[in-house]
Amino acid sequence: MKIRVKSRWNDKGRERSAEEIGSALGFNLWRIAGANVLHLENEGFQTDTYNQRLDVIAELLGFFVHVVDRMTSEKEYPEDDRRALITALALNLAKTMHDNRLDTNEDKDADYKGQFIQTINERMGEYAGFAYDGNEPGFQMKRRCGEHVTEVMGEKDKKWVTEQIMSIEIPDALKTFKKVARDLI
Repeated sequence: MKIRVKSRWNDKGRERSAEEIGSALGFNLWRIAGANVLHLENEGFQTDTYNQRLDVIAELLGFFVHVVDRMTSEKEYPEDDRRALITALALNLAKTMHDNRLDTNEDKDADYKGQFIQTINERMGEYAGFAYDGNEPGFQMKRRCGEHVTEVMGEKDKKWVTEQIMSIEIPDALKTFKKVARDLI
C-alpha cells in the first residue's frame, strides 16, 4: 500500500503540543485507514455504502489509536503527555468522522462524534487485554480488529475479511504508520 503521508515537521526544532501531534497523527491515520478500505475494495471485498466504508474506517482507527497508546507507553512517554496525546488524537479523528458522516447522512443533529468516541473507548478497553510485543500488536489483537471489520462488511465476503485484515491490511498499514509515528511523536 503506497500512500503519501505527512511524517516530518516543517520546523523541526520546535516542541509540539499534544493537539498538534494528535492532529498530524489523526490526518495520517485517516489516510491509512482510507487506503485500507480502498485496497479491500480493489481486492474484491464488498462495501455497499459510504457509511459502511466509514464503519470500516472507524474500526481500523480504533485499532490504530490503541497502537499509538501502546507505542507511547512502551517508549516511557510521560503518563500525562500520553493521555493528552491519545485524547487529542481521538478528538481529532472524531471531528473528521463527524464531518464525513454529516456529508452522507440526512440526520444533521446526530452525535457522530460521540458515537465514534464510544467505539474508540470500547476498542481501547478490549484491545488492552491482548498482547503487544515491542512495536507489534499480537495475533489476538489483530484477529479481533479483523473480526470487528468483518462485522461491518457486506455479507458476501464475511468468510475472508478477518484473514485479509490480519495478514495483509494491518501489516501493510503498520509499515506506513510506524514511519509516521516514529517521526511525529
